[in-house]
Amino acid sequence: MIRVGIVGYGNVGRGAESAVLQSEDMVLTGIFTRRDPASVHPLRAETPVFPVSFLMEQEADVDVLLLCGGSATDLPVQTPELAQRYCVVDTFDTHARIPEHFANVDAAAKAGKTAAVISTGWDPGLFSLMRLLGTSILPDGTGDTFWGPGVSQGHSDAVRRVEGVADARQYTIPVQKTMSAVRKGESGFTAREKHTREVYVVLKEGADPQRVAREIITMPNYFDEYDTTVHFISAEEMAAEHAAMPHGGFVIRSGKLGEARQYASLMEFKLELDSNPMFTGAIMAAFGRACCRLHEQGQTGCFTVLDVPLGLLSPLSAQELRKKLV
Repeated sequence: MIRVGIVGYGNVGRGAESAVLQSEDMVLTGIFTRRDPASVHPLRAETPVFPVSFLMEQEADVDVLLLCGGSATDLPVQTPELAQRYCVVDTFDTHARIPEHFANVDAAAKAGKTAAVISTGWDPGLFSLMRLLGTSILPDGTGDTFWGPGVSQGHSDAVRRVEGVADARQYTIPVQKTMSAVRKGESGFTAREKHTREVYVVLKEGADPQRVAREIITMPNYFDEYDTTVHFISAEEMAAEHAAMPHGGFVIRSGKLGEARQYASLMEFKLELDSNPMFTGAIMAAFGRACCRLHEQGQTGCFTVLDVPLGLLSPLSAQELRKKLV
């Protein structure tokens, strides 16, 4: 049995918990939180809850930690810090900073002789794999990635870190006209031409809405390259109308094959999710299994989803996979 610890018990943490409990080869040995442990109520009452500081004060009874914090401020610190002591998996999703994050985690994991797999959500993550397949199989082609319509957890978390924000949801909406053009082989679209962003914010008492909206719209790596609309609503409206966490998206690649480039080809991968955090948690659990197997093989350092053999994600043996799936 793979002993799993979950760090952070927000939406993704609960998704990871559910995925671990559904996995016959895994056991959840602890939830680690910055909140008062007594205030955290796991799905199973017997699951122990510890303060996150426990992880650095003594060795926890885990084979791999699933790090379920936010990419804005949590994971850049937590992942390299914990990778010095444990095998870890995270969902760091700030695309522009992945090379920097990889380098920091790689140095920490090699120093601690552990294995770490970063950016394991669905984008980056599964969509990264689809982009790799598309560009490898159709090198003479064009393609793009579209997200939504749905709630972005990373962007919502980034908005909640803005001073004066009590709660927030961010919806990413693909521009249908641009998607149709990409399917036809057109390319060169800007971020602004591909998506719009809708942000719903509950303000703290006394907060200046104009300042909050300005900070959101100009936020680097999140909103500054998009047409973004900020709506201010009540906590009651947020609870009634924005409690669900749907999401999804598309990876599209079109290209030409043959000596005269006469054979058109289109590859498309689609996700349609009722619950973004539940699906993200399921991906983390699978890569947690792969992370442990890499470490068992004697491999240390940092890995992305592009570095992990896909067979390691499954609880089935290589022989079973060849028989059932190949």
